[in-house]
Amino acid sequence: ILQKIPFWSAMISQGMVQGRLQFDACDIPVVVGGVLVHPGDVVVADGDGVIVVPQAIARDVSIYAHQELRSDKATRRAKYDALGLIPDETVT
Repeated sequence: ILQKIPFWSAMISQGMVQGRLQFDACDIPVVVGGVLVHPGDVVVADGDGVIVVPQAIARDVSIYAHQELRSDKATRRAKYDALGLIPDETVT
């Protein structure tokens, strides 16, 4: 993070140099890039960035996100049709 290089990991791994890493704890809240992440939170990352969704609202956020995706695709599809463009993966 200090080097401004995006990095996402599902687990901790140790490099080849032995003795430089020490296990501290697991299943505890951590701060990553200034954001508090609790165990069980959903972390989603893509080329645009990262979002952390608290576990307590993850289902509701998922439902809303899928509704937004369907609406966005429908709007794009209508614009493609109006312009006579061939649909691509953003509208199907």
